[in-house]
Amino acid sequence: MTRLRIAPIVEGDGEVACIRILLQRVIQELLGGDYPEVLKPIRCKPDRIRNINGEEIRRTVELAFQKLADLPTPADPSVVLILVDSEGECPGDLAPRILEVARDVDVRADVSCVLPHPMYETWFVAASESLGRYLEAHPDAPPESPEGRLGKAWIKQRIIGPKYEETRHQPAMTQAMDLDRCRAVSPSFDKLCRELEKRADAGAQEVR
Repeated sequence: MTRLRIAPIVEGDGEVACIRILLQRVIQELLGGDYPEVLKPIRCKPDRIRNINGEEIRRTVELAFQKLADLPTPADPSVVLILVDSEGECPGDLAPRILEVARDVDVRADVSCVLPHPMYETWFVAASESLGRYLEAHPDAPPESPEGRLGKAWIKQRIIGPKYEETRHQPAMTQAMDLDRCRAVSPSFDKLCRELEKRADAGAQEVR
């Protein structure tokens, strides 16, 4: 039996804390796939990634490849997932430029790049109706199109409690958010789902 193995590259402490929850939920609950193996995430310097610093991209991707190669049964399908905030840059322009450098590290390896637009918290905005335990009710209806404009500031204004803390709230809200709703209104989240779906389907084909 094969299982998809994912080596994530992320930028912040919050993403380090929540990426395994996110990927396992998307693959199992949303896509109906088998339980994936998500490796300990690798931290990157996001500004150097977004500025297409080849040295930083190669450093993190090489480390991710090595971690995957060191696992038992290396024939199982695997992917290096670069997940960093777009910070307002167009993901359709930036992601291919990052991938061009990353794929040169080893042409045999699979690399994916997904850029929450403009940031990870935008996905919470998209799924805010399901996060009433963490976000105060607001007279404004949840936005239909949060991409590119709403993120951490919107969440901070509505968080229940003293303040928004990435390492505490991101894992909890990632566990609670409505994945279907998020995918419906967030193109960057839909991109993540499509990237994972391709790999999960490829792994299932190998089993057959």
